[in-house]
Amino acid sequence: MPFEHAHEHRDDNMMVVQANIDDMNPEFCSFVTDRLLAAGANDVYWIPIIMKKGRPGIMLNVLVDAAKLEPVEAVVFAETSTLGLRYTRVACHRLGRTFEQVETPWGPMTVKVGYHNGEMVQFAPENGECERIAKEHGVPLKTVYEQVRSRFMQRHDGGPN
Repeated sequence: MPFEHAHEHRDDNMMVVQANIDDMNPEFCSFVTDRLLAAGANDVYWIPIIMKKGRPGIMLNVLVDAAKLEPVEAVVFAETSTLGLRYTRVACHRLGRTFEQVETPWGPMTVKVGYHNGEMVQFAPENGECERIAKEHGVPLKTVYEQVRSRFMQRHDGGPN
């Protein structure tokens, strides 16, 4: 599985693009999110807000490298009802990340591991794999997730320090 953040680093040329939206069907959010990620966004999230005159709305937040800003803007203007965007320059500190396989009763499964200064500090089973296994085997998702975590911790003497 290729991964672009194998080493801990800072990305200094990032932007947060925001739009407050009060007149778009919220069912569109998932589609818009997928389009933004395909256009190069690093992260997309939505926050419920109360706008002027007490109207409910949603705030779109997109984290993107400044070099990929134009395709992201194009998606936002094409797929949402916003008339304008706000921009904030940000820097991101990203942990080094690797993927490890652990054996489970359902076969090998992936764990994402985070490193700070070369030391493991985070780990989590890949949720999509856990969901697939839970559906395929009729097992509660939390059972699969806990089993993967437990197997990983056994291999690493309890997990991160």
